[in-house]
Amino acid sequence: MKNLNMDELTNQYYDVLKELGNIGAGNATTALAQMIGCKVDMSVPKVQLLDFNKLGELVGGEDELMVGIYLQVEGDIEGSMMFIQKKVSAAHLVNKLMCGMLGVTEDEITSHEFGEMECSAIKEVGNIITGAYLNALSSLTGLKIYPSVPQLGIDMAGALLSVPAVEFGLYADKILLVQTQFSDAVELDGYFILIPDMESYEKILTALGVM
Repeated sequence: MKNLNMDELTNQYYDVLKELGNIGAGNATTALAQMIGCKVDMSVPKVQLLDFNKLGELVGGEDELMVGIYLQVEGDIEGSMMFIQKKVSAAHLVNKLMCGMLGVTEDEITSHEFGEMECSAIKEVGNIITGAYLNALSSLTGLKIYPSVPQLGIDMAGALLSVPAVEFGLYADKILLVQTQFSDAVELDGYFILIPDMESYEKILTALGVM
């Protein structure tokens, strides 16, 4: 196993990582559809390896109000993962999951403040779809991957992204970002951020037979 840097990953193995992102996002979409009990369409995910400092701008600006689910990744690979989406998208998902029990109109949903029940529902949604994403990665590679108990945050994008930024600084100069657009009646953007350490990238690529 040779030592890699992120530039080599970008140039040599990008297509493999992109396909992993596509399959992981597809698995997460299936899990989401089962959870809310209706068909969910997914556009072709946009997968990028990018500098972390460009992430806030990509998700709509550092002042954009977002909901984030953050967890540690352990087992054969180590690192962290985050699923983030705009607060209005999270509200639509929770409203769907709770069969409209938020009791707010479409116009009011943007400014609705989540209570304990809604936060619990958001956390469960995040837990299910990040777990489905990691299960797909585990099945494809044969590696044992265990997620930690997820943490929920509702804040501006800049504040939420400061959590994985600390982790990111330990591992690499680029991250793997999967941008996915779900839709049922409403289009919902979601972003998967995967930050394995460099040794874990090597393990993933070796398991897939491309190293």
